Amino acid sequence: MKLRYKNYFLGLAFWGLTITYSCDQKLDLYPEDKLTDAVFWLNATHVRDACNYLYSFVPAIETNLTYENYADDGVPSGSFNQISDGSRLAPGGDTDWNSNYGLIRNCNNILEKSAGITGQAGVDRYRGEAYFFRAWANFELVKRFGDVPLILQTFDVFDTLTVAHRTNREIVLDAAYADLDNAIASLPDVSNLPAAEYGRVTSGAALALKARIGLFEGTRNKFHSKGDAAKHLNIAVNASETLMNSAKYALYKYTQNPDLSYYYLFQYQGEGSANKENIFVRLYGVNNTNNLSSHYFLASSQGGSCPTRALADAYRYVDGLPMDKSPYFKKQKTTLTEFENRDLRMEATIYNKKYNYTGGNWIPSFVFWKSGYSFRKYVIPEDYSIAKSFVDNIVMRYGEVLLTYAEAKFELNGSISDADLNKSINLIRARAKMPALTNSFVTSNGLDMRTEIRTERRVELAMEGGHRYWDLIRWKMAETELPKSILGSKLFPKEQPNTAGLKLALTADSMVVVQDASKRSFDPGRDYLWPLPTTDLGLNPNLTQNPKW
Repeated sequence: MKLRYKNYFLGLAFWGLTITYSCDQKLDLYPEDKLTDAVFWLNATHVRDACNYLYSFVPAIETNLTYENYADDGVPSGSFNQISDGSRLAPGGDTDWNSNYGLIRNCNNILEKSAGITGQAGVDRYRGEAYFFRAWANFELVKRFGDVPLILQTFDVFDTLTVAHRTNREIVLDAAYADLDNAIASLPDVSNLPAAEYGRVTSGAALALKARIGLFEGTRNKFHSKGDAAKHLNIAVNASETLMNSAKYALYKYTQNPDLSYYYLFQYQGEGSANKENIFVRLYGVNNTNNLSSHYFLASSQGGSCPTRALADAYRYVDGLPMDKSPYFKKQKTTLTEFENRDLRMEATIYNKKYNYTGGNWIPSFVFWKSGYSFRKYVIPEDYSIAKSFVDNIVMRYGEVLLTYAEAKFELNGSISDADLNKSINLIRARAKMPALTNSFVTSNGLDMRTEIRTERRVELAMEGGHRYWDLIRWKMAETELPKSILGSKLFPKEQPNTAGLKLALTADSMVVVQDASKRSFDPGRDYLWPLPTTDLGLNPNLTQNPKW
């Protein structure tokens, strides 16, 4: 009797794929309700149509809000996040586990079925897309769960199989690097991508993902004292430097007012192939009548995420110095005081009373925003009236590549030259009208270069898919930062309406305590890895749970 494969991966054998194709004489020989592998996998168009489904797995814009709440830069408008405060339990099922293995199953199917297509130009390009997405999924699994089953083939429902074991994370990531090398060799360069195909992955996207993986694993190995840090950091440096030397990408500049470039990068003005900063985006459409899908107006009053005091305090003053060193710092007398003489990215990311919200200027309130702050990044006030928005979600951009290069160079060598800073971080700082970061600036002001590089990353990538949470994980700083109290803005009752009936806990200097440290925890022996879903553990005796879960 054959052993049926009852693990989750088996269930993925039933995958749905909507395929559109042009009728031709040959295809018309087959009934439309009997589309089979024998009549579908014939040319590059078929492979492209199969790959179209992979793009449904690209992170949606709402994930920016969800993931921001995992760390200390964002707090939900509603219930507290259980990942952030350490209160979660091992789940029966896990969306990230299921979704990423679903993506892998689809990629494997495309790679297997397209391998037999010969003499058809363009097939390799779309196989490259499948390689890219498989690498993406394997990385997403590893950074959450650690060692995971490495699945590089499809399984038939009735196959007799050995149930999957967990594979060492190093082997899984080596497979991801190999997939990305295949993708880099097969995918078009961004300069050769037709405007009509904007949004499809390119060789540049594969390089950016390779750099992202290398930085994550290299620094994780370094600070957790596990594995070969230099191997991965070198991969990060080489991949990011290849992109930098290609001259295909550049930081976005809003020519009508360059000081607002960072703000408009996340508005409709920053969309499209003319923006050379965007490397990989999730498309939503160009307007209300020509859209792929939509998302709700990104306001934290609708259940999203509110910025925290920790994020607000991270922004440097215009002299490049933090609050405890800058002469620009002064005692806060109004809600606007803390925005004065600060990095331009602060008010491009966090609302204040100077800016339009929904029919009028934003009003600081603890009724709608638990922290008293609200995100401005990605928020388009004009979209509020139709209760939906079509602004694209930036998944990878050139700004991140520059930050990756600088951090990887520093962590490899324990130092970084001014020349390397000038071709990476200082390009980003210049757009924000911040002074250059140099070794002499750090030394003369009693700063720490690693801290400054990390802070630059924090403020540049805030509210872009959870970078802060994963940074704390790889730096082994989550055990220090996440158990701290979550603070909000300072209380000014005359400016902040309807506070009289609220029971707000305050610090000695009138900062609102959103969640006290006594209700937050992080177990370093448990929480650096996520728990595997218990349903899958029950189905597969060869899967083991992560420590202390």
